[in-house]
Amino acid sequence: MSSLLPDVVSRSAERHAERDAVVMGSRRLSYAALEEVSNRLARSLAAHGIRRGDRVALWLPKSPEAVATLYGIMKAGAAYVPVDPWAPPARMAWIARNCEVAGLVTCADRIAQVDEAFASRPPMRAVWVTDDAEDAPRVAGLPTVTWRALAAEPAERPAVPAVDADLAYILYTSGSTGEPKGVMLSHRNALAFVEWAGDTFGVTHEDRLANHAPFHFDLSTFDLFAAARAGAALYPVPPRLFAFPAAVAKSWCEQRLTVWYATPSTLVLFLTRGDLASLDLSALRVLLFAGEVFPVKYLRELMRLAPRARFANLYGPTETNVCTWYDVKRPPADDTPLPIGVPCCNDEAIVLDESLRPVPGGGAGELWVRGATVMQGYWGDPGRSALALQRIEVAPGITDRAYRTGDIVRCRADGNLEFLGRRDHQVKTRGYRVELGEIEATLHRHPAVDEAVVVAIPDEEITNRLKAVVVAKPGTAVTGTDLRQHCARTLPRYMVPEAIEFRAALPRTSSGKVDRRALQGLSS
Repeated sequence: MSSLLPDVVSRSAERHAERDAVVMGSRRLSYAALEEVSNRLARSLAAHGIRRGDRVALWLPKSPEAVATLYGIMKAGAAYVPVDPWAPPARMAWIARNCEVAGLVTCADRIAQVDEAFASRPPMRAVWVTDDAEDAPRVAGLPTVTWRALAAEPAERPAVPAVDADLAYILYTSGSTGEPKGVMLSHRNALAFVEWAGDTFGVTHEDRLANHAPFHFDLSTFDLFAAARAGAALYPVPPRLFAFPAAVAKSWCEQRLTVWYATPSTLVLFLTRGDLASLDLSALRVLLFAGEVFPVKYLRELMRLAPRARFANLYGPTETNVCTWYDVKRPPADDTPLPIGVPCCNDEAIVLDESLRPVPGGGAGELWVRGATVMQGYWGDPGRSALALQRIEVAPGITDRAYRTGDIVRCRADGNLEFLGRRDHQVKTRGYRVELGEIEATLHRHPAVDEAVVVAIPDEEITNRLKAVVVAKPGTAVTGTDLRQHCARTLPRYMVPEAIEFRAALPRTSSGKVDRRALQGLSS
């Protein structure tokens, strides 16, 4: 059994050296090559002062080099911090400063943006660029290492002391305070899920796994690490195809990928815009979905098109990776949403009331999760960590640390958990978790905005579309385009409101609070 995430690559390199590890368009990287390149990068990182416990950021599109980079960072004893490759430079810089990255891996055509974002004062010690060039531009006088220069490093994996409790990666998610929060996950947190998932769904070296999720999205951890653990081939979606569901669906079927893991939004787009009915899905044996509720009418259609595939609904916030699952053995008979199922191995799901007492069977309560997949906390935020991770009584006289999900659930008579809703203003859109408060805080920073509220409009294709309702300051002239551009400077694209409505005043409840229900009704 592996104790560190990079071990899965090293072992597959021993057993399946010449098999494909990464296939992306016409480019292929074998397990032997992935092991060697990641080892060389790890040594280069160490040569420039990257040490155990450091953080190294990635801000680059998907590529075989990006996959090698993840493993190289962890082999150096550091944690990788993937940043949305299409996020504004300002967001990348905020994340890099927030977790005090010691290094940055990017591509040469982004160096100017990096320099500008940090105002010539970057926190890292060096920058690595994945382009195959002899020379690379410098960033504020920092050493810059090209991919070609890695060839000078030894190919053997460096000996770095590490244990499975060390941080493996930090994933930044939307935060209700107006700033992203960094979810810290250890090697053991990730492997507890990856080992369970690989065994449960029988992933072997004969499989070909789709990789649609970006590396800053927690769904990617299954694709990356379950594939490497089994010696299977990983097929990342090339950036040029990502925005075209028909092209992605066609390529997956033509490449005869055997395991798909995607958000329901992605799969719905395959059905509605990808002409999936005309494609050959006979190679598909496992289809996993997570991140949001799957409209049942589309799930039924997908199961009809792939009758031999195994379907499963996986549930879990980034803070727990996947912690419950539901094996969909047959198409649902009606349009009732699927349950989120039962706990995965090494996790326990507990339903508590507001006083942290167990809710009787069938009653609604908040879901708490304890076990091996639960995060270490939020980077640099012990107060928020203490609110999310609390000790609860799990048996008479016995307490343990558990994560408070904020999801309201009930346990059905058959033992499966049913998701009922949220207790806050967090929503899902396109599979991403979004705190509406973060968008509202961004809008409020615009000098012409007096008040702003963001509401989620239900949508079958992407779960929710985001709409802002704004009250402008008297005497100011601001347009929806102005505010969307303002948001786009610091927020990722999926968090920029699609519509902005201006009002003279916001509706209020009798207590004086903004009446969000009324706004949602007006916006539907």
